Amino acid sequence: MNEEITRVACTSQAHGAQVLAIFNEAIANSTAIYEYRPRTARMIEDWFEEKLRDGRPVIGLVDRTETLAGFGTFGTFRARPAYKYTVEHSVYVRADRRGQGIGTRLLAELIDAARAMEVHTMVGGIDAANEASIALHRRFGFEHAGTVREAAFKFGRWLDLAFYQLILETPRQPLEG
Repeated sequence: MNEEITRVACTSQAHGAQVLAIFNEAIANSTAIYEYRPRTARMIEDWFEEKLRDGRPVIGLVDRTETLAGFGTFGTFRARPAYKYTVEHSVYVRADRRGQGIGTRLLAELIDAARAMEVHTMVGGIDAANEASIALHRRFGFEHAGTVREAAFKFGRWLDLAFYQLILETPRQPLEG
């Protein structure tokens, strides 16, 4: 990757259409998202509003023309108070930018953001056949935490969902409640 890629905080107004295109390409052509139907612009607006409301980052990487190469985010793992130090993250790279280090940089940025927000555990749900994503996560120290066999059905076959987790040294002083 020879060109300069810049980190940005994605917003619905500036990046919504590009986020939508990346999501919909993944839905249509991969098992990165266990969904059947394309998302709509309204769904993306609501998604960004939820991220903003919950104080969750949407980190993007753009080239000099402001074209989004990929984005990453994290959100609630489970909606119960005792899980407040655990997040589920995701990384999406535009199809023509895969294999150029974009995913690596996004995952590093997400880990840094999680530490800054005093997250303790990051969880990634990855299609068990997605060897590239699994290898990426392992490079950052994520460990296999279990697999739900035949968790989804897409493209005429059953899909296994593997969970990978990274335990961080934060928070410094965890509290209940």
